[in-house]
Amino acid sequence: MEIFNHDSNIPFLGMRKYSIAIALFLMIASVVMLVIKPLNYALDFTGGVSMVIDYDQSVEIADVRAALEKGGFDHALVQSLGGTREVSIRMQPKEDQKAVDANGKVNLDLIASDVVKTLNASRPDAKLKNRELVTAEVGAELKSDGTVAAVFVILGIMAYLWIRFERRFAIAAVATEVHDVLVTLGILALVQREFDMTVLASVLAVIGYSINDKVVVFDRIRELFRLARKAEPEEILNRSINNTLSRTIITSLFTAITMGALYFFGGPAVHGFAVTMLIGIVVGTLSSIFVASPILLWLGVSKKDLMPVTKENPELARRP
Repeated sequence: MEIFNHDSNIPFLGMRKYSIAIALFLMIASVVMLVIKPLNYALDFTGGVSMVIDYDQSVEIADVRAALEKGGFDHALVQSLGGTREVSIRMQPKEDQKAVDANGKVNLDLIASDVVKTLNASRPDAKLKNRELVTAEVGAELKSDGTVAAVFVILGIMAYLWIRFERRFAIAAVATEVHDVLVTLGILALVQREFDMTVLASVLAVIGYSINDKVVVFDRIRELFRLARKAEPEEILNRSINNTLSRTIITSLFTAITMGALYFFGGPAVHGFAVTMLIGIVVGTLSSIFVASPILLWLGVSKKDLMPVTKENPELARRP
C-alpha cells in the first residue's frame, strides 16, 4: 500500500535551508514561549486537595464533574476508583475561597465539607471517605523526575543509534528529538493546556514514536549507501526520504486516527494524552522528512562511514 510512488523524486534536500531555518525558529519560539508563558501545570505538579467520595448507588463520572462545576469547583479532576460507586476528586483551592486564609494555608476539612454539600445537592448519597492535602513539594519532585526520565530516554536513543549506525546519525537523531520535544511543549504552553502526568507520559511516548520514524529513514539511507556506487550523499538522502515517504505518512495517519478516537471516546481523563500525541505525531513526522536528513548532510555523512569495517589479515598480506 503506497500513497506516493516508491521511486518519486521530491527534492526534500533542496529545501533544506528553509526547513532548517523554520525548525530553528520554532525551537527558539518554543523556548521563549516556555519562559514567557510557562506550562499550565495540573494538580499532579502544583499540589492541591485530594478526596475520595463514596456513593450508595452507581454514579457517572460526568454527573459528578457537572455537579462540581455547578457548585463553583471548576477544573476538578474526577476519576473512578475501580468501580461505579467510588470516585477520586482532586482540585486546586482558589485563593478567594473561605477555606484558604491570608497566608495561603488551606483548611482541608472546610473544603471537603463544601465539596460534599455540593455533591449532596445533586445526589444525597455522597459520603466523604478520605481526604488529604497534596503539597507542592511532591509536584516539584515529579517535575524533576520527569525531566530526568526524558533526558535518559534521549541519551539512550543516542547511544543505541551510535552503536547501530554511526555517530552522525546519533547526533542528528538527538537534535531532532530535542526539536520535537521543545516544539510540542511550546505548543502546549501557547494553548495553556493542563500539563499533568498523562501529558508527561505522552511527551515521553512522542520521543519514542518520533525516533521510530527516523530509524526507518536511517535504515534506508544505510542500505542505499551500500548499494550505490557513485551517487552523491544528497541524492542518497533524498531517495531514502522518498522511498519511505508512504510508510511514514501511513503510520502517522493511522496513529493520529487512533489518538483521535481516544480523544473523542476515551473521556476527559485521557484528553491531554491524546492531544499531546497528536501534536507530537505532526511535529515528529515533519522533522523526520525535513530536518533529520539535512542535519546528516550538514554533518558530512558519506558511503565510507557506513561500509562494514574489515579487519586486516597479516597472513593474506604476505601472500604474493
